[in-house]
Amino acid sequence: MKSLYLRTGAVALACALGLAGCGGSSGQLLLGGTVVGVTKDTLVLQNNGAHDMSITASGTFYFNDLIGIDEQYNVTVKSVPSNVDHCDVANPSGRSAFNVTNVIVSCVLKTHDVNATVSGLAGATGLVLVNGTTQVPVTADTASGALLKLGSVGEDQPYGYAVLTQPAGRICSIANGSGTMGSANISNVAITCVSTAN
Repeated sequence: MKSLYLRTGAVALACALGLAGCGGSSGQLLLGGTVVGVTKDTLVLQNNGAHDMSITASGTFYFNDLIGIDEQYNVTVKSVPSNVDHCDVANPSGRSAFNVTNVIVSCVLKTHDVNATVSGLAGATGLVLVNGTTQVPVTADTASGALLKLGSVGEDQPYGYAVLTQPAGRICSIANGSGTMGSANISNVAITCVSTAN
């Protein structure tokens, strides 16, 4: 808490000396909190429909403009990064009595599907894939031209599917099973199984 008060004083001094973009603020209190789910430029927040704050990564944030004691504040989302579906704001508004540090902005990434073709399983059971901690059972070959949805991945996030458990009497391998999710579904993953019988 001591560092928070020191920061308040430092920001206020910088504003007074014209060393920071404080928008003419004459307040004494910080307004901010935490942002989660931001992985790329740029999330833009506003207080009371003005005083833009640009955020490029998850973490702690504070508006450049200080707010006054007993001042109404209302934090909203002006714009989101291209890979974000939406952002929700918890504790967005109120009247200040102390530094406001409990605003929480939670952003949800756009997601896209990872799809695969499956061949050679021939009714064998027990094939289980894994992506991180998520397990994906695979129970049958896909019909000609059909795709099996393995899961959904956030845009710009990595994925990597591997065989966790081989099916009885088969050895299965995966082609194109890892990468970074772009702005569209992935449909080139191929799961190929062969018999272990001589």
